[in-house]
Amino acid sequence: MSTYKYQIVQLGYQSKYLFDFEQEFTKTLNDLGLPSDSFVFIDQSDFYSEFKKNQPCFGIYYGDIDGGSRHLNEVQILMDSGVPMLPIFSYSFSNEIPSLLENQNGLEFEFNQIQKIVNLSLESFGKLRNTRKVFISYRRSESTSVAIQLFEALERNNFDCFLDTHSIRQGEPFQEELWHRMTDSDVLVLLNTKGFLERKWCKEEIAEAGLKKIGIVQLIWPDNKIAATDEVCFPFQLSSDDFRSQIYNDEVTSRLTDPTVDRIAKEVESLRARNLASRRDSLITEFLIAAKNVGRKMEVQPEQFISESLPSNRRRIFIPSVGIPQSLDCQQTEEIKKEISQYEIDTLHLIYDDLRIREKWINHLDWLNGQLEVKTIKKQEFEKWLKQN
Repeated sequence: MSTYKYQIVQLGYQSKYLFDFEQEFTKTLNDLGLPSDSFVFIDQSDFYSEFKKNQPCFGIYYGDIDGGSRHLNEVQILMDSGVPMLPIFSYSFSNEIPSLLENQNGLEFEFNQIQKIVNLSLESFGKLRNTRKVFISYRRSESTSVAIQLFEALERNNFDCFLDTHSIRQGEPFQEELWHRMTDSDVLVLLNTKGFLERKWCKEEIAEAGLKKIGIVQLIWPDNKIAATDEVCFPFQLSSDDFRSQIYNDEVTSRLTDPTVDRIAKEVESLRARNLASRRDSLITEFLIAAKNVGRKMEVQPEQFISESLPSNRRRIFIPSVGIPQSLDCQQTEEIKKEISQYEIDTLHLIYDDLRIREKWINHLDWLNGQLEVKTIKKQEFEKWLKQN
């Protein structure tokens, strides 16, 4: 039983969502391969006996549509302790959320938002990366209007979307930047219109997603069929009823209905966690193979990092980093140290796949290696590094 706990505190008008949240949270932990005994759920009934100020915490406050304010003393304790708070409201933030939380950025509870709340909780603990990146692949002559519609909708859902017409600045090398951005994406949303696979770049983007093990939400147009892929893929068959006025083959006027867009956003949110786990596991496997090839013994810990035993009860720690490492911050380092306090840490390393990452970013990461405590190791250099260190 883990003694180091990540605390999720749920306060406010909670009876409507409490069970659904905890059930979805536990399911996502299983998808990510994380130990459930590292997390504890706390509500008002056991707050004073269970809440620990010295352990990481994420607070959720469910607003009351009737305007009532509950558990304000507990909220104040959390805020005084520096706990991030997420206010959840149904219709009106100002009417449902107490003034104590008025400066917090709230989330309007819409259709099937439980997974999003779960993911935000895990992001706050560093268990799910807080970059939320989606790559939209489409054929301009067939689905530009829908691609832009999805771009705008996913941006509203706090995703950082890549759409070639909106996301590449003038003066940047187009194809190099495109592969770089796909490498750092969590999900590929593929607009599989009739004739889509006739486009050379579409085929290459699907192949690239397979190479990088990026999950795909494949939107299949009413007059088309699913494209065969080997990677994590969620097929989403569209009918004419999913389009406004049932118009689906006009690049300018075709638009999805609002409920259909909501369903797609939910699938992107759900696939994101599963795909990140798959990519992380693949990276761990590659590193373990490289270690075995050079005669080094490694252990995968329940928290999904790798450790190597050294003399005097010291360990080297290797943390898989999915996508492009963005921030080698002290917070992640300190949290890892607390989780594995039973032995001394010798060195900390982030392992990552450098394939298709732009050279200027690789150079930046190499420079950071000389400045920060956490060092990076490229996938293509696993064996070379292990032989030399």
